[in-house]
Amino acid sequence: MKSPVVKRSIVIAGHKTSVSLEDAFWIGLKDIATSRHITLSELVALIDSERRQGNLSSAIRLFVLDHYRSLAGGGGTPTESRESGGRPVMSALYPE
Repeated sequence: MKSPVVKRSIVIAGHKTSVSLEDAFWIGLKDIATSRHITLSELVALIDSERRQGNLSSAIRLFVLDHYRSLAGGGGTPTESRESGGRPVMSALYPE
């Protein structure tokens, strides 16, 4: 079954932008923001500031995937990225 893409407006650093994601990713993103006691806009701004390439929607999908992969693995920290030389992906989002 195909999940429809939902476009929503988000304010990042005082600027309004549109982000298109499947509903499952919006739900996951909201859950992550709630668990960190920050707003959805604050979380998206952090993801935006840490992304190295690609568009914002892709960066959000990868962040949500990485978050749930780390939980499934029992680690509680993000998976290591080969592209970042072994440093945790989205390091500012995972305080030590």
